[in-house]
Amino acid sequence: MDIRAEIQTRVDEIEQIIKRYLPEEEGWQKTIMEAMNYSILAGGKRLRPMLMSETYRLFGGKSKVIEPFMAAMEMIHTYSLVHDDLPAMDNDEYRRGKKTTHAVYGEAMGILAGDALLNYAFETAAKAFDMEPDNRNIGKAMQILATKAGIYGMVGGQVVDVQSEDSGDITKEKLDFIYRLKTGALIESSMLIGAVLAGATKNEQNTIEKAATEVGLAFQIQDDILDVTSTLEVLGKPIGSDEKNHKATYVSFEGLEKAKEDVALYTNSAVARMDSLVVKNEFLNELLLYLISREK
Repeated sequence: MDIRAEIQTRVDEIEQIIKRYLPEEEGWQKTIMEAMNYSILAGGKRLRPMLMSETYRLFGGKSKVIEPFMAAMEMIHTYSLVHDDLPAMDNDEYRRGKKTTHAVYGEAMGILAGDALLNYAFETAAKAFDMEPDNRNIGKAMQILATKAGIYGMVGGQVVDVQSEDSGDITKEKLDFIYRLKTGALIESSMLIGAVLAGATKNEQNTIEKAATEVGLAFQIQDDILDVTSTLEVLGKPIGSDEKNHKATYVSFEGLEKAKEDVALYTNSAVARMDSLVVKNEFLNELLLYLISREK
């Protein structure tokens, strides 16, 4: 399997799905639609909707009901990046090699674009009810989407991250907590929603959630490694920014070699969990392994 070609094929499919759900740029408030669309179409790996659709396929899902959730997930992920880049947070001017949303539209519009994307994500996911009004799993999927994005998930992780940066009070245990919520929660949400909408059993859902937690940790640690070892051209965003911002990372706690070992450890454990399932998706396993060796 040429994994890069397979990934690109899926990215192209996901792009088309996302575009179908984006708002029209019209009305007196059209600046916000432009800022939303600019943010979400600025590129990206589309990893979360990809993990969602592949987990859905893993459990035999074939309906288009997954598509509004895929678009919604990317909207939530994008809103978090838009807010992350704001002057009050990381104050980044570039992401994915392009100007950040607030750098193009101003700080106020950057805040509003993030707010709008978060609201629009739930508006989009709710369209699944129009497609399959009697599908009770849609309600469960909505619940997962909301919980994993909020105070018990991504936002909660972000809060502890900001507070730790301000106080300089960061431990390895706290860092793991931040990573599990800030990065891991949306990956758990993606894979769990795919499993739930495809009708996976409770045990299968538990296996998927545990594997997704490990994928999230591996992904974030790999991010830390790339911040040290990559280049602006490859990564599309400033490198060495963690060190410049005196930000505690997995690499600063454990060192580069141990960080690399742990990425492999978490990933292999996640793949082993996936292998324990009766159902199989070869591409999904290959994708998880590919994430270790990624360069951006």
